[in-house]
Amino acid sequence: MHIYSHPIYARHEVAPGHPERPERITYLLEHLEATGFAADHTARVPTPASTQDLTRAHNAEHLAFIQQMAPAEGVVPLDPDTWMGTSSLEAAEMASGALCNAVEDVTGGTTRRAFCAVRPPGHHAERDAAMGFCIFNSVAVGALKALAETDIERVAILDFGVHHGNGTVDIFRDNPAVLVCSSFQHPHYPNRLFDIDRPNIVNSPMPAGADGNLFRAIIERDWWPALEAHQPELIFVSAGFDAHARDPLANINLVEDDFAWVTRGIVAMADQFSEGRIVSTLEGGYDLRALAVSAHAHLEALAE
Repeated sequence: MHIYSHPIYARHEVAPGHPERPERITYLLEHLEATGFAADHTARVPTPASTQDLTRAHNAEHLAFIQQMAPAEGVVPLDPDTWMGTSSLEAAEMASGALCNAVEDVTGGTTRRAFCAVRPPGHHAERDAAMGFCIFNSVAVGALKALAETDIERVAILDFGVHHGNGTVDIFRDNPAVLVCSSFQHPHYPNRLFDIDRPNIVNSPMPAGADGNLFRAIIERDWWPALEAHQPELIFVSAGFDAHARDPLANINLVEDDFAWVTRGIVAMADQFSEGRIVSTLEGGYDLRALAVSAHAHLEALAE
């Protein structure tokens, strides 16, 4: 398995006290080093996504707005939750670039599995809007690159976490080549696009207080049949670990073994339909310890 990361991700600055802080990525990478997991897998340094890559997922006006807002010093808000510092544009381009590089390696046969340890996250970024800590929708950029530049005709994006992947739904709601499955606490942020009725959109809401038993039940009820019907040739994972019981931003009570369980199920589906090919990317997770151990559990299952 390849793990893609870059020092620029830790230089993406946000407002003081913001939960999506640089320590998220440094703590995770240090944990993977300390446990020996990183030593057993190939480290890859990504390159930035091109303008062509980004504008498949976002309109030109959004890209121009982000470039215009990039500050020469300090940090500036894009909305009440989403901030940019002096390195944030480069970090966001590099986060999307990691997905593009992973697609190239996985479809090119260099590896079957990839994990992009990136920030800022991406799944809330809509076609024409940054929001929810997200500037560009990295997983959408990667999925559209796969569809445009390889012989792959169908992909799936599986988004587990505590927040609905509204941006990914927005970008792909009218693209039947892309199955989007999202599990999330409801009602909760961002409270938009969670009720879209499309054959390729599978929304799996959970009430506050839900535990691993309910999570597993809705995944078995909603996701596995949808994947069997869609038969994706490549699977993407938006891996959000903010559904952990210790996470401060919401009220879903998953534990590490729940993330391992869903990952093993995704691996089984990939082995059946996608030649084992999976590209996973980090989304949420704001308790540092819970993030690290949950991501580690995900990666152990991904590498099996």
